[in-house]
Amino acid sequence: MLRPIRRALLSVSDKTGLVDFARELHSRFGIELIATGGTRKTLAAAGLPVRDISELTKFPEILDGRVKTLHPAIYAGLLAKRDHPEHQQTLAQYGLPEIDLVVCNLYPFEQTIAQPGTSEAEAIENIDIGGPGMVRAAAKNYASVTIVTDPSDYQPLLQVMREYQGAVTAAWRRQLARKAFAGICRYDTAIADYFDRLVAEAASPASAAWGAATLRSEFEKRQDLRYGENPHQQAAFYVEPGLCRPCVATAEQLHGKELSYNNILDLDSALNLVREFTRPACVIVKHNNPCGAATHAKLAEAFQRAWEGDPLSAFGGIIAFNKPVDRETADAIIDPKAKRFVECLIAPDYDAPALNALTQWKENVRLLKTGELTGFPQGLDYRRVDGGLLVQTRDVHADNPATWKCVTQRSPSEAERQALHFAWLVCKHVKSNAIVLAHDTQVVGVGAGQMSRVMAVEIAVKKAGPRAAGSVLASDAFFPFPDNVEAAAAAGVTAIIQPGGSVKDHDSITACNHHGIAMLFTGTRHFRH
Repeated sequence: MLRPIRRALLSVSDKTGLVDFARELHSRFGIELIATGGTRKTLAAAGLPVRDISELTKFPEILDGRVKTLHPAIYAGLLAKRDHPEHQQTLAQYGLPEIDLVVCNLYPFEQTIAQPGTSEAEAIENIDIGGPGMVRAAAKNYASVTIVTDPSDYQPLLQVMREYQGAVTAAWRRQLARKAFAGICRYDTAIADYFDRLVAEAASPASAAWGAATLRSEFEKRQDLRYGENPHQQAAFYVEPGLCRPCVATAEQLHGKELSYNNILDLDSALNLVREFTRPACVIVKHNNPCGAATHAKLAEAFQRAWEGDPLSAFGGIIAFNKPVDRETADAIIDPKAKRFVECLIAPDYDAPALNALTQWKENVRLLKTGELTGFPQGLDYRRVDGGLLVQTRDVHADNPATWKCVTQRSPSEAERQALHFAWLVCKHVKSNAIVLAHDTQVVGVGAGQMSRVMAVEIAVKKAGPRAAGSVLASDAFFPFPDNVEAAAAAGVTAIIQPGGSVKDHDSITACNHHGIAMLFTGTRHFRH
């Protein structure tokens, strides 16, 4: 049903586009304007005829503006049902006008608490009371009242009103009400989270650093996906609102068909590993595990070495780079003699020749641009279980090689140390039980997701083939038995890095000494289930 707008109440903190919007409401549609404090002053200064809210309530703003719209004259005009005779009789009895449009956005609470050094008193003063009440009332009565909470909706709403001679459709009122309630929910969640932190910090500053007693998280739907992990599963991609850091959720797709559920999972895994390195690096992920990874002074060479790590598994994989892709790297990828198939590429950027070559290569290959990769993933890590949610801080532990302890008679050479460091960084991104074999800064074999660690070693050795000889080995957790060392030694591994901490560490150390293998303990485990 169409509802004409005759009277509008405006009360906004963010005044973006306000004057132009209000001017058209009045000049084109003859709508009466009523406003509060600063909003009224802004409109009056622009020469618009606007009534102060106190003329409607017959009551002044009090308590430094804390009380101004909390009045029956406001809420009756918002909540009265237009087709309810008793409601209309009550309005007439008390001389209360109907309010057909509310334009309201709230005190900037989130922006305030985001400022360094904001005091608790400043935060409290930026908790809006009257605004959310008006928004809720207008949204509840969307059958008759239009509620606008976002300046980006001003022009679309005006377009609807132009089309319907100053009236608004039921569909548009419902859509704006949904947005209003979602905004109130987000606003209240931010306030509740703030108080959670205050209470937690008062009890224990350390406990407040990562989690609160109640977890409230909000995500906005970015897109529906064709299906989930399998075709019979429905799926969608939701992202954190207001996100701006470089990650898969903020990446710009430059080319190719729509991303799938599995693409997004693999892109995230590949990107989180490749950003571990400062040298030009390439990572290739298949089924959420790295099957190839390498660093080199030249990005094109890093790609070649990463692909050569396991060409069979790399076919149809996801490729991530930590530096902008140049034409030389693009040419290596699309080399017709290699007959490569790639699902997605993700990189900070692509130079013009590289982008042109890649977009001409295959119509469906997805190309994503993140911008410069700065820092590590932020926020908490969630995993859904039936009936609950597991929450943890992310595994971005700053491993310090200076603290690693050599526990064997032979110390690793400098070249082995560099290879061990590289293998260790890759290993933390492999599903546990995880084993990584590397030569220099090139992965040559990966054993992932095995129920026994020795089996993971055997798979990594098999993947590496002859390249296992002279390689180094990284294990995401300690060796429970010396059979892992024996299998590595038989393949020609020369050095091992692992967390240590097993009751049988002595047996593994003895086996390493017997075979002349150097071994480092990091003291840090990197399970990834």
